[in-house]
Amino acid sequence: MASKFDEYYAKGKALREKFPREALGNWKMPAKRIPIIDQIKASDHDRLPDLIPVRHERMKESPFVFYRATAGIMAADLAGANSGLMVQAIGDCHLMNFGGFATPERSLVFDANDFDETHQAPFEWDVKRLAASFALAARAAGLSDKEAEEVAFELGVSYRDGVREYAQISMLDLWYLKFDLRVLSKTAKNTRARKVLVDAIEAAEKNTHVKTFYKLTESNLGRFEIREEKPLVYHPFDLKKDMDMILRFLDEYKRTLQTDRRHLFEQYRVVDVALKVVGVGSVGTRCFVVLLMNDRDEPLFLQVKEARNSVLAPFTTAETYAHQGRRIVEGQRLVQAASDMFLGWSTGPMGRYFYLRQLRDMKMALDVDSFDEELLTAYARLCGRVLARAHVRTSNGAVLSGYLGGSDAAPEALAKFALLYADQTEKDHADFLKGMKGAPKRAAKSSTKETVMRKSAPNKVAKPAKAAARKVGSAPKKSARKKVVRKAKATVKKP
Repeated sequence: MASKFDEYYAKGKALREKFPREALGNWKMPAKRIPIIDQIKASDHDRLPDLIPVRHERMKESPFVFYRATAGIMAADLAGANSGLMVQAIGDCHLMNFGGFATPERSLVFDANDFDETHQAPFEWDVKRLAASFALAARAAGLSDKEAEEVAFELGVSYRDGVREYAQISMLDLWYLKFDLRVLSKTAKNTRARKVLVDAIEAAEKNTHVKTFYKLTESNLGRFEIREEKPLVYHPFDLKKDMDMILRFLDEYKRTLQTDRRHLFEQYRVVDVALKVVGVGSVGTRCFVVLLMNDRDEPLFLQVKEARNSVLAPFTTAETYAHQGRRIVEGQRLVQAASDMFLGWSTGPMGRYFYLRQLRDMKMALDVDSFDEELLTAYARLCGRVLARAHVRTSNGAVLSGYLGGSDAAPEALAKFALLYADQTEKDHADFLKGMKGAPKRAAKSSTKETVMRKSAPNKVAKPAKAAARKVGSAPKKSARKKVVRKAKATVKKP
């Protein structure tokens, strides 16, 4: 008698008839694709106007950095035929959105850590975005296309094997499963990867609220305040005049916390609030840092991030959350093995949605820019397993495993796609640079309180001008690389 796993595995295998695994490697630019500059302008909608030049300047740096800021472009590109295997997608699933952080129990774990775009979506959208990010990172590191393809392939293998493994363990064990960094550092087979992890753990353990306090604050007439670095860090509010508004905002937020955590939060008082520019894709959105202190003068820093509509929303299932902050928080809790104890959401005075979390609490980001092929491959394997666990937690893992199978069909297709989309991203970046040359320049400056708070159709999906009904470009030409020869596996795999 067939087991439940075998029964669902067979259903997943049957899905290959409708959507072959080889189709995962297809990429052809849509005939009516909106020009890149128009898409970037649409994504600038409702951002703080004086920070848009900062965003554009960061995007100029390289195709890889540009890719990090353009999740919406890729979402539109991937819309259309898909596997139909839905998961709680991370959304902006690139390699820089994975890292280490402390759990409420103070263990250091490795996991996905950015969920601004999380949404129900086909599993391959996450895997494709992650694979293409590794291809771009490999090229940025000076690796050949053959080496970049192999890194993306190893990611696909790790994801495939992870899905199959996690689909067969008990549901409780799956939800308890964490990627403990201290354990990983001791069990890593690669000596260099082990050293990278040990060094990163030591740095993360020092990255506490106290260290952040001395780094971000200064004493002004006997009171502490967040140090300004205009236009990247500044004070848009008058703390005395706006304190009632701030407290109402935090009062709504604390109601989204568990009772014990709400009690802990209530031991702290607001000391200062500043707007702080973060990342690449988030530049221009309303992101704040709140400094709180308790009666012992111990600091707590919260990051308040604007929660916009997911870039996946127009192309997948209907939105089920009225509050975008709640979408992010609950999506994160579904996907992560352990989430920030102060993770919650609130609504601004003008109806804007926000979510809140701790700032820099033992956060760890690996220096991927310094990785060679060996380290990048090890990192890809780790990210692949983390993503596999996330997807199995939020879908029928046996069906997904049945679709992926045990052969190299899916990993090879994903590696092929990764290079094709890396080609497209490089072309898009070049078009962006070309388009920006003719754009008027203006100096970035601090936005006023009115600019920060004004209601300019928040949480609406911007609709760029419709592209002309013509072929904007052609599909990237196929790479002339020789097919990577891979050693046959000794183990017997299901087809």
